[in-house]
Amino acid sequence: MRGYFAMGVEGSSKPHNLGNLVRSSHSFGASFFFTVAPVVDVRSMRQTDTSDAFDHLPFYNFETIDDLKLPRKCALVGIELMEESVELPSFRHPLRAAYILGPERGSLSDTVVKKCDHIIKIPMKFCVNVGVAGAIVMYDRLISLGRFAPRGVKAGGPAEFLPEHVQGGQIIRSSQE
Repeated sequence: MRGYFAMGVEGSSKPHNLGNLVRSSHSFGASFFFTVAPVVDVRSMRQTDTSDAFDHLPFYNFETIDDLKLPRKCALVGIELMEESVELPSFRHPLRAAYILGPERGSLSDTVVKKCDHIIKIPMKFCVNVGVAGAIVMYDRLISLGRFAPRGVKAGGPAEFLPEHVQGGQIIRSSQE
């Protein structure tokens, strides 16, 4: 898959949810994980991080959203149930993105919302926990930007599978083309 992504949480207060999200981020191939003003002791979430994600995934803790430093051209994407949010199935994921979720029993702060390039929502009847919401967004990113065979018309797997990618030789273009 091309591009990269990061996952983060503002004001998280439940170590088990945060540990679950870090583990899922590691599993889905996140480039890094971050927190903004966490209420929880971030080290306590290692109990639920059974993949040892912290040994394989860079982790950054920022005291405020103004301290957040993202790579150049990286879009900040807020995940929040707001009327003006784009529904996830209609959202085109940026190639370079950092996703941020709000705290449990709360919402993204107005300051974070103003910093976001995009705000998306999962079309659900009510909120789910941070770990589940993050995993849904990462899965959607994977199926949107990954290289998979098209879904079949009938129930079940694809009728045709994608051929293996073969890297071709060098293409030299002349300026007269």
